[in-house]
Amino acid sequence: MIHFMPPQATLAPAVALLLLALTACSGGSPGNTSLTVLADTSLSEVGRELGAAYQLSHPEITIKFRYDGSLELADGVKHGQKADAIITDDAQSLQDIRKHVGERTIVARNSLTIAVTPGNPKRIRGLESLSLPRIRVVIGAPLVPVGAYAEAALRKAGVTVRPVSQESDARMVLNQVRTGEADAGIVYITDMKSAGAAASSVPVPAAQNVQAAFPAAVVAKSPHEKAAASFVAWLASADATAVFAKYGFQAP
Repeated sequence: MIHFMPPQATLAPAVALLLLALTACSGGSPGNTSLTVLADTSLSEVGRELGAAYQLSHPEITIKFRYDGSLELADGVKHGQKADAIITDDAQSLQDIRKHVGERTIVARNSLTIAVTPGNPKRIRGLESLSLPRIRVVIGAPLVPVGAYAEAALRKAGVTVRPVSQESDARMVLNQVRTGEADAGIVYITDMKSAGAAASSVPVPAAQNVQAAFPAAVVAKSPHEKAAASFVAWLASADATAVFAKYGFQAP
């Protein structure tokens, strides 16, 4: 007796092979690498353009930024958070986790300004105004970079302030001013670009200002060490510096 195999039985292996091929294609081309870059919140806007610019010249690389305060990022790396590179807003935060990162490269610099409510209704003229009892001031906490920079600038100016709050990063300081919880806050000049019409700025004179360094490094346990090192090196290049400059950062 001749037995005929049902048509669907003969098709099943072919369908399975086709599904496997489609699954492989959906995962992207072989060799594509996705880099996770931890970055301070003050890099939120420039980070997107840096990633896009790098991917144009390195189409095999995808850059994914994750933002938080520098101390939180460093602590995450110290405790094994998976990442390929890290960019903070001070050298000390990476020095504290030097066993967990590679060589540090300064990729940009920044300086401080005073964020005030729109139109500056309190008529704040400079750091000296922040000591007035009627001014509600917010700064970064002493242990976070923007807080340490703010305290250094205040010492230069010979000014003592009693902040109504101390925040974990510059964007949190700015947010307190934007929402009306504070009359003034000391932030990075570059942060003001994200504020729009929600805040105004009063400059800090060069003699009282401080310069913030933004270092980058490869995370020691990165599964893509060579690709991460190439990206970190590119961040200090002329092309990357031009992108940083668009957002108010200074050359390294």
